Amino acid sequence: MELSDHLFRREAGRMVAVLTRIFGVHNMALAEDVVQDAFCRAMDVWPFQGVPDNPSAWLMATAKRRAIDVLRREHTAQAFAPALSAALDEDGADPSILDACFETEAIVDDQLRMMFTCCHPRLPETSQVALMLNVLCGFSVAEVAHAFVETHTAVEKRIVRAKHVLASLRHVFDVDIEADVERRLPVVHRAIYLLFNHGYHGASPESAVRIELCQEAMRLIALLQVHPRMRTPATNALAALCCLHAARLPGRLDDAGAVHPLGAQDRTLWDRAMIKDGLELLDRSARGRMLTEYHVEAAIAAVHAEAPALAATDWVRIVELYDMLMAIRPSPVVALHRAIAIGERDGPEHGLAAIAAIERPDRLARYPFYSAALGELELRRGAANRAHTYFLDALSVARNETERQFFRQRIETVLSVGNPTIASPLPSPDR
Repeated sequence: MELSDHLFRREAGRMVAVLTRIFGVHNMALAEDVVQDAFCRAMDVWPFQGVPDNPSAWLMATAKRRAIDVLRREHTAQAFAPALSAALDEDGADPSILDACFETEAIVDDQLRMMFTCCHPRLPETSQVALMLNVLCGFSVAEVAHAFVETHTAVEKRIVRAKHVLASLRHVFDVDIEADVERRLPVVHRAIYLLFNHGYHGASPESAVRIELCQEAMRLIALLQVHPRMRTPATNALAALCCLHAARLPGRLDDAGAVHPLGAQDRTLWDRAMIKDGLELLDRSARGRMLTEYHVEAAIAAVHAEAPALAATDWVRIVELYDMLMAIRPSPVVALHRAIAIGERDGPEHGLAAIAAIERPDRLARYPFYSAALGELELRRGAANRAHTYFLDALSVARNETERQFFRQRIETVLSVGNPTIASPLPSPDR
């Protein structure tokens, strides 16, 4: 069962993308049924015959045979994709024509088409990400709900509504139309960015990090980089950002799943090869005329990745970059990170003043690291009682046990030491 689960995660999206191209986006449910049939067939056969040498190829071949059966049985009663009309004859379908749909290059193209289709502008961002997880990454509705920290019913309704919207379009996005790719690519970037953030800064009740979501986001970025029209400076910047963050995951998590803030991480555990890749991608992303939020965030991540220790971090540069990010895409969370960087550069009083200047701080009321940052800055300037109150506030809105344990430790530190000179890395998510 473990092998089947792994294969489903890896192969389901590829198979659904190919079959949706064959059947038409309005028949996506049929494509998903065929994929499910292929996996059920594998679970029936493999326990007795053994797992084939190339299980991915076996699954694709099984899906293709099942697709041919469906086309032959239903082509007179059901409308399929217009592009398939040449493959339909009086007997149903010509397998030799369908062979081309299952070639490696065609499968990559179909995944790209499906990715852009899932990111249709008529869908809200949350629906785009949910669809990508469900359709392209093989996540069940329950797994998507877990990733979003929402109810199964709410996510199921969102996905069903989104699929109805796509069904009304009756065609998969055409990646060969340059103007359409250029227009929708920023939407695709945003959906992948949100997907990565859901993994890296997750609010899951069980875990503060969902590595599988980070991996899926990076897999989708890699698909974009295969296509020359999609391998843009912004794509490279987004890839750089994800590489540089993902490279720090080995030091960010301990064996028990606890998250260490940036200053407490063992930097010898960071993946230096991945950092090198991220820096090269960031350099490549500079070969364009447009500066995006991904360029700036990747530049911030690069400063952190290259610093040998927290004390050696170029906080002057970090603040400059956050100023640029606020100009490009302002948000309360970005403003909070900027204030934390100011606190590192200029001292706790300046950090507190920058937090006080954030517009509409009520939008951060349920964000635990808002109160935690206030608590750490108050502790650094010697106001232990105020720090204690802020850490209690952070504990009350913590999103998982990992965060709760971290805030309990900070509260214990305040109570047991009460030393105004204590310096601890600010407990914001490492950006």
